[in-house]
Amino acid sequence: MGELVLPVDSARLRLRRFTPADALAFAAYRSDPAVARFQGWSTPFEPDAASRFIAAQADLAGPTRGRWVQIAVEHAGELIGDVAVRLDDDGRLATIGYTLAPAHQGRGFAREAVACLLDHLLDTLGVHRVEASLDPRNVASARLLERLGFDHEGTFLSAVVADGEWTDDDHYALTADRRRTWNERQRARPDDVRFVEVTAGNRQQVLRLEIHHSQQRFVAPMAQSFADALVPDVVDGEPVVPWFRAIEADSSLAGFVMIAARTEAHPEAYLWRLLVDRWHQRRGIGERALELLVEQLRADGHETLLVSWHPGAGGPEPFYLDRGFVPTGIVEDGEIEARLRL
Repeated sequence: MGELVLPVDSARLRLRRFTPADALAFAAYRSDPAVARFQGWSTPFEPDAASRFIAAQADLAGPTRGRWVQIAVEHAGELIGDVAVRLDDDGRLATIGYTLAPAHQGRGFAREAVACLLDHLLDTLGVHRVEASLDPRNVASARLLERLGFDHEGTFLSAVVADGEWTDDDHYALTADRRRTWNERQRARPDDVRFVEVTAGNRQQVLRLEIHHSQQRFVAPMAQSFADALVPDVVDGEPVVPWFRAIEADSSLAGFVMIAARTEAHPEAYLWRLLVDRWHQRRGIGERALELLVEQLRADGHETLLVSWHPGAGGPEPFYLDRGFVPTGIVEDGEIEARLRL
């Protein structure tokens, strides 16, 4: 096992030891209610407390067995946040945390800082497994971990006290082998995206298509889609007619699409499911699949396509709005209905 000696640099950031000069900036972003909302400290976080915190780890040069170490994240000479790490007594298991000042959020800094930390923990120190836990309401934190390859391993119910109330605790983990596999996945836009029938030969592969844990409140799992196709909903007194296909990207199964077809009882087609497997997301596959569906509906004489979504952080609303869907004003069972004119 190697040794991680700070500072270390990524493309835009420097991870370094805290110094006494950081106390005011450290206290400022830790005192922000938006930053502290899902964290374990109380606000305000006073400068004196920040100074004591920094002094208490002045003897630590980097990740240390049996100790939490706070590591400053610097951009262009400015303290913008921190990452924290604790190694177990053997140095093979690490637990991490991360915080970013609000003024610097939304630019990928937190993900870059955590990725840099992971590289050094797994590659330099020889850590086998990295763990993190978070409040399930902290969608941004969950999405960060998921984009770095972490697997959601479970939710501990009513396990943590936050602001005087018991809340759940989501647990994520990443092993060194899993990170290598994640980093080697296909990330380029596919040359070919097409719809293929779900058959006896591929149905198990289709059933294994999976979204990220943070997306499950917005997109039904494949088992539910199969059940809905087998026993369709009854709408306005008539069962809907499902039409579904697997989505293939460069010969790999990557997603699933299902519509409720146009019928006499249901005069507009409805986009019932659009799922892209988590290992194939951010490749433009969902966008291309929607384009293919629209082309097919136009060729069949359709003039509109309906869809609906649950609102919320991390949901599909921006995807559909950016592609021309316009809310109809109807909200049913908490879902916003929208229409695309073809």
